[in-house]
Amino acid sequence: MYFVCRWREESPLSKRVVTLPDATVLDWFRRGWEHDDPDAWIDSELGGNVYGLESIFEEVRKRNLPRPESFDELGALLNEHLWVEGDDEGTFVRLGEHALRVRTDDDEVDLAYYFIDDEAAAASPDRLAFLLHDTWPLPANTAAPGAVFSHGVPVRTVRLVPPGPESVFSVRLCWQSPDTYRNLDLAGAIVFPGLTLPDLAAHLRGVDDPDAHHWPHDARLLRALVAPGENDVGLALERYARLPGYAPSPAGLDRVPAHAPNLGDMLELLPAERPTESLIQLDPHTAQVARYIDGFFGFDQWFLFDTRWAAAHPDLARSLLRYDAHWDPYET
Repeated sequence: MYFVCRWREESPLSKRVVTLPDATVLDWFRRGWEHDDPDAWIDSELGGNVYGLESIFEEVRKRNLPRPESFDELGALLNEHLWVEGDDEGTFVRLGEHALRVRTDDDEVDLAYYFIDDEAAAASPDRLAFLLHDTWPLPANTAAPGAVFSHGVPVRTVRLVPPGPESVFSVRLCWQSPDTYRNLDLAGAIVFPGLTLPDLAAHLRGVDDPDAHHWPHDARLLRALVAPGENDVGLALERYARLPGYAPSPAGLDRVPAHAPNLGDMLELLPAERPTESLIQLDPHTAQVARYIDGFFGFDQWFLFDTRWAAAHPDLARSLLRYDAHWDPYET
């Protein structure tokens, strides 16, 4: 079984993935039900603190709660005694026979954690492959030209060229986006139809669209990072890796449709060098950056990939798109 914590982690992917010996979620909770020191047990089992998870075990000791014998009993106990914040509609604790998904916040950022058993992981790789992936960077190999990829996930479309058989996808995982202002109230990835990744930079800087300032924020941010004459979008992500702060964006990005003023504002934000902790991997059909922010927030991430990469890694691609569409991988 797997445990995943999507939070302010030291990992370049901002998540912690731990393998557990238990066969089911119920087995794990039963094993720790009456532990004398819940905090220490969670730290040792799950590789560190998990915000609010200790509350159910503290309530066990305080109220002498019975050890659950079924998933229904466990679900009732979690819904009543597990501490989660911001759950006004009672939808942040989601338990099935093969997975537990929980969303909460730590008063600074949203976070989610997951228990996924082996049967669930094997049954739904198109939902769970990226969630369970714990190594940087993602693989770079690609399919041959003409390969087909159908994502089946809600995305936002920005049209730079007429539709074609290939597309570029943009997934930026950050702590605050002007599109939503909450890091787990997700708006979804962006797709640029009709392009491959090597085509993207030239079309972004060359676009003459008075409505460009209505594009999703990340599309405008990526356009602002491309310099005149550049045909390599990797250089834009190199600049992104140098940007400071947990919500980097030039002041005029939401107001100015023209490219040059936004680029000028962006260049003013850039320090001379990127933090040594930041990571970047550039390949012909995928570009990846883990931008180091500081010791509190850790990293954010930006992935650009096209149909040729996605066709070679369809489960990883679909699950990454889902990761940017909803905090619960079973929702979309």
